[in-house]
Amino acid sequence: MRVLRSLGNKFGLAWWAVVETREPKVTYWFGPFLTRNSLERKLSSFMDDLSFEGSPPVNHRMLRCRRREPLTL
Repeated sequence: MRVLRSLGNKFGLAWWAVVETREPKVTYWFGPFLTRNSLERKLSSFMDDLSFEGSPPVNHRMLRCRRREPLTL
């Protein structure tokens, strides 16, 4: 499965979530995922983890693209 996600990302077919927080001001890239549905299923847990750590997300969007490091800005 990891190989498929890597190939999907390489060709710009992978699904990613861009999650932004205000305090601290950080942009997280969460992915890659093969389908939008699988991203949606995992995204709420990721956002809950950020909130638990004291950085509640203020904005997020899902997109299909190719992404490289860095995954946190």
